Amino acid sequence: MISAENIHKSYDSVEILKGVHLHIEKGEVIAIVGPSGAGKTTLLQILGTLDSPDDKKNFSLTINGKSIKNLNDKEISLFRNQHIGFIFQFHQLLPEFTALENVCIPAFIAKKGKAETEKKAKELLNFLGLSHRENHKPNELSGGEQQRVAVARALINDPAVILADEPSGNLDSSSAENLHELFFKLRDSFGQTFVIVTHNNELATMADRKLVMKDGVII
Repeated sequence: MISAENIHKSYDSVEILKGVHLHIEKGEVIAIVGPSGAGKTTLLQILGTLDSPDDKKNFSLTINGKSIKNLNDKEISLFRNQHIGFIFQFHQLLPEFTALENVCIPAFIAKKGKAETEKKAKELLNFLGLSHRENHKPNELSGGEQQRVAVARALINDPAVILADEPSGNLDSSSAENLHELFFKLRDSFGQTFVIVTHNNELATMADRKLVMKDGVII
């Protein structure tokens, strides 16, 4: 599902990633752990095509059977919208829109029809136990509810890969536990591959594999 070779990344004179190699199978839930500054978020951004490696000739990145290396910016944006879902620590919901509207946004960007998109969004919110909250705006939702809306938004385009950066870092322990269990329920129900950067040891232990990063490499 994901294959990355020779991923290097520096900011100014600081080398963040020092030749990362990574292979993830379809349907795996992978936790990436390690100390702050190890390069975990930078790696996740590159895997999500939000950033690019430094050495554009000698790296490779294949996601869901598609090589990213030679795609132009427009092609990368289209691929990202269709194949990758993102869940962040700070849910990034737009405050002026309802839960339902927030979930629909990636599908509207993909130019999907309003009726089919809203139907799918309502199904996802119902699956996540939020059907009674679909018309509420983010400031009317609890932290756990906001994060579940963000999960629904990540799923709306049926992506092959879900990338999550400290997804439970802003939640209380009960909400975090519920979110962690949800990831495995989603994998079992929809078959997505999850790559999760986390400092939460319980979540890391639950994962199919735990990858440890230190000083810019996976050890």
